[in-house]
Amino acid sequence: MKETVNIKNEALKNGLIWGAVNIVLFLVTWYVAPTLMSSYWYAGISFLIGLALAIFFCIDMRNKVGGYWTFGEALWPIFVTFVFAMGLVFVFNILFGKYIDTTYPEQMKEMVITKSEATMKSFGLSDEEAAKALEKTHENLEKQFTPTFSEAVMGFGIAAIMYFIGAVIFALIFRRNNPNPFANQVEDQLGAS
Repeated sequence: MKETVNIKNEALKNGLIWGAVNIVLFLVTWYVAPTLMSSYWYAGISFLIGLALAIFFCIDMRNKVGGYWTFGEALWPIFVTFVFAMGLVFVFNILFGKYIDTTYPEQMKEMVITKSEATMKSFGLSDEEAAKALEKTHENLEKQFTPTFSEAVMGFGIAAIMYFIGAVIFALIFRRNNPNPFANQVEDQLGAS
């Protein structure tokens, strides 16, 4: 008799692992080379690690449920994995800036503003256009690094919608229909005999 896997627990476990990996990457980068935090290298490496983990977890969960799952069966475990990982990192970043290293929000804002100024100069924006753009960037950074409760909830909701769209794409990619749709019925009949 085939052992059944609780896919909800697997999804939560995978989200916990993914979130922990992101937090460790964040902490190592922050304490070893904080200037990398606002670089494209850090964003690119974080993206590639996240993509590799997402692919691994999708294949692993599919294998644990027998190697086949429809789009509907795949969507929710994938979404739970994605949103749980994102939620852990989201909450950790807010708590980190408020209670662990209170210099984090201000240092990140300064790094992003400096990088934004350099980018605007390279695009040849006038001083007035650059000032308006930097003001908008500063407002966005305030919401990102020191959000009010309602801004945090809104930010989480928007991120959850984006991760749901990602989960839909991954469910479409990693679905695999059973070529023998009657396999479960035959196994059930044999087990009952």
